[in-house]
Amino acid sequence: MTITQEQVLQALSNVEEPDLKKDLVTLNMIQDIHIEGNHVSFSVILTTPACPLKAMIENACRNAILYFVSKDVEISINMTSRVTTQKNTGVPGVKNIIAVASGKGGVGKSTVSVNLALALAKTGAKVGLIDADIYGPSVPIMFGLEGERPKARDVDGKTRIQPIEKYGIKLLSIGFFTDPNQPVPWRGPMVSTAVKQLFNDADWGELDYLVVDLPPGTGDIHITVTQTFPVTGAVIVTTPQNVALADAKKGIGMFMMNAINVPILGIVENMAYFTPAELPENKYYIFGQGGGKKLAEQLDVPFLAEIPLVKGISDSGDAGKPIVLDEGSIMANAFIEMAKKVAQQVAICNATAIDKKTLVNN
Repeated sequence: MTITQEQVLQALSNVEEPDLKKDLVTLNMIQDIHIEGNHVSFSVILTTPACPLKAMIENACRNAILYFVSKDVEISINMTSRVTTQKNTGVPGVKNIIAVASGKGGVGKSTVSVNLALALAKTGAKVGLIDADIYGPSVPIMFGLEGERPKARDVDGKTRIQPIEKYGIKLLSIGFFTDPNQPVPWRGPMVSTAVKQLFNDADWGELDYLVVDLPPGTGDIHITVTQTFPVTGAVIVTTPQNVALADAKKGIGMFMMNAINVPILGIVENMAYFTPAELPENKYYIFGQGGGKKLAEQLDVPFLAEIPLVKGISDSGDAGKPIVLDEGSIMANAFIEMAKKVAQQVAICNATAIDKKTLVNN
C-alpha cells in the first residue's frame, strides 16, 4: 500500500484541538510530514509548551492514522510548540503579557506570580517577570537577590537595563533600584513613570510570556499597565474568605471595564486548604471551601487552581528558592498544573482573536 501525504492530512483533519474547536489541519498545526514506505512521521505544533492536553492530542493523532490510513502504519510524532500572540504588546520581542492581580493584599499574589513564571519556564517557555508592586516589591527576596543591581548596556544605540536572570527566567523589580530599608513615598505620576521604565527601558529579548506582579487593589499602576501595554489577560488571586472574594470580584470588574477591557484568564484560590506534611492526602478547608470556584462560575471565568496552605510555600519564598523548584512535591505540582491552565487560556484568548484579525506566529 502506498501512503500519500493527502491521506495523512485527511486522517488528521478528524482530530480536533479541544480548546480551539477546530481540526489540527485547519489550524495549521501539522507540519513536516515525511513518508518512507510504511513509516509516517510528522510534527504537531502546539500553541504552548505548557499544553495540558499534549498527551491526549498525540494519542488522537496516532489513532486517526491507524484508523483512516492503515492499522499497519508505523508512526513517529514530534510534539513541539510555538507560542501564539494576537497583538503587539508594545514591548519588543514579548509575545504575551500576563497580569497577576488581587483585590486585596495578603492573599499570596506575589507567591502565585513567582511560581507561575517559574512553572511556565519549566515547561520550556521563555519567561520574564516584572515586579510592579512599587510600594512592596518582594521579588528580590523571593529569588534571593537582595542587594543586586541590574546592569545597563548599549542596545541598538540605546541604553537598556539588563534584567537579572535566575532559575531560567528574566527579572526586574523596583526593589533592585531602591533601598530595601526605606519606604517609597512616590506620587501617582512618579509611580507610573517608574513602571513604564521596567517595560520600555529593559532589554527583554524574546519572551513567550511576561508575567507582571501588580500591587493589590485597583489603582494607578493597574491603569498605567493596562492602558499602556496590550495585556493578553489577567489572573486573579484570592483566598476562600468572603471579604477576599468580594475584593477579587471588584478587581475582576476593573479589568472588564470598557476603558481597560482585559480578558480574565481565570481565578486562583490560594490558601485553599491545609495539608499536614505527615498526611499529604488530607485536605482541611479551614477558611471555607469552594469560594473561588463559585466566584468563577458566577462571573463565567475559568477556575485555575486551588493552592494549598503549606508552610513550605512561604518558607521557600523567604529562602529565595520558590516552591515550584521542589520537583515532585504536592505544592510544586499544584503550581505547574495552574501554569498549564494559564497557558491554555492564553492560547484560547489568542485563537479567539482569529475572527477579528490574523493570528501571528513568530
